[in-house]
Amino acid sequence: MSDSDIAGIDPSVPPSGNGCAECEAAGAWWMHLRRCTQCGHVGCCDTSPSQHATAHWKATGHPIVQSFEPGEEWFWNYGTEEVFLGPPLASPTHHPTDQPVPGPAGRVPRDWRSHLH
Repeated sequence: MSDSDIAGIDPSVPPSGNGCAECEAAGAWWMHLRRCTQCGHVGCCDTSPSQHATAHWKATGHPIVQSFEPGEEWFWNYGTEEVFLGPPLASPTHHPTDQPVPGPAGRVPRDWRSHLH
C-alpha cells in the first residue's frame, strides 16, 4: 500500500482556504491551523479558543489532519492519537507566510494568551 492509499487521505483535495473556515465566517481568530486530509477543511487547533479542527473530525468522522503551518509536514490521526508523516497534499500546503500566528491580523485580542486552551 502506498502513502496515497491511506484511508482518510486524498492528496488531490485542495485546502478550503487560508484560515479556519468557521473562524473566518464568525470573524474570530485562531492560534494554529490544521487541514483535513479527506475533504480539505481548514480548522483551528486545540490550543485555539474554538477548536474547530477537532469539531470537524467529530462532526464528519474524518480522522486525519495535517498541520497547515509553514515548515510543518506532520499528520495527526484523531482516532488513534498518533502523529506520522504522509504523502504530499495538493497546494498550498500551509497558510500564507505573511499571515501572523496567532491570526489573522486585526482580529487577535491583546489578551490572546488568556484565551488559549
